[in-house]
Amino acid sequence: MTRNTYSVPELEARARVLRRHVVRLVEKVKIGYLQQGLGAADIFAALYFGELRLRENDPDWPGRDRCILSTAHNTAVFYATLVERGLLPPALLDSYTDDGSALEVNASERVGALVEATCGSLGQGLSVAVGMALSVRRQKLDSRVYVILGDGELQEGQVWEAALAAAGHDLDNLCMIIDRNCMQVEGHTDKVVRMDPVGAKFAAFGWHAVDIDGNDMGQLTAALDAARGTRGKPTLIVANTLAGSGVPFLEGQLAHLARLTPEDAARAMAILDEVPA
Repeated sequence: MTRNTYSVPELEARARVLRRHVVRLVEKVKIGYLQQGLGAADIFAALYFGELRLRENDPDWPGRDRCILSTAHNTAVFYATLVERGLLPPALLDSYTDDGSALEVNASERVGALVEATCGSLGQGLSVAVGMALSVRRQKLDSRVYVILGDGELQEGQVWEAALAAAGHDLDNLCMIIDRNCMQVEGHTDKVVRMDPVGAKFAAFGWHAVDIDGNDMGQLTAALDAARGTRGKPTLIVANTLAGSGVPFLEGQLAHLARLTPEDAARAMAILDEVPA
């Protein structure tokens, strides 16, 4: 199965649709992962509509590419992506965070096969991805494994053990994307633990590392293309994203759990409904 061939403007349009879903979902519960979802929408659009090989009618297909969501705070945009990709029924979004719903605040396998692992504890996603990358290689599958981490997760020691193992096993079928929005529960990530230079640290471990604007679709697709062509080492894409991206009056606000009034939700939707020139 070949990947999709959406153009950059088409992927940008997909990202706007994902942002509208994020606003709607957070408005439903009045507080949630609004800023993270808006900021990461371009990453999810690039991955799920331009990169991953998946089968809507066969989610367990062994030859699929895997994507592990390590960032619990990206569930709103993740659920929206699965719906828009045709992997979940749209009506399911109406149950977001309801008692008994499969769409919990932290994504779990209850959602279905496309949740490759439950990663509610921070820093676990890369370890899972390393194991999957080893597994598909030993099965002689050409599947690729992607994992999305938040920059705050880099403070977990498990991440660095997994990074060492990935390079030690030459896992060139592994690509990690760090959603670097500089935001964690305690505030700005660099005021908790300074992490720069992130890319150079992974490069020293033996990774191919690139640093990009995570809200620039052209840079995202180019970085993913380069990752697919890299041989003998895993790839890290440091995607620098802007919290609240796409809604100017929310951009740059570092709110781990943001409150959203009906009035502000309506303002945001009006902006996101505008057709770009």
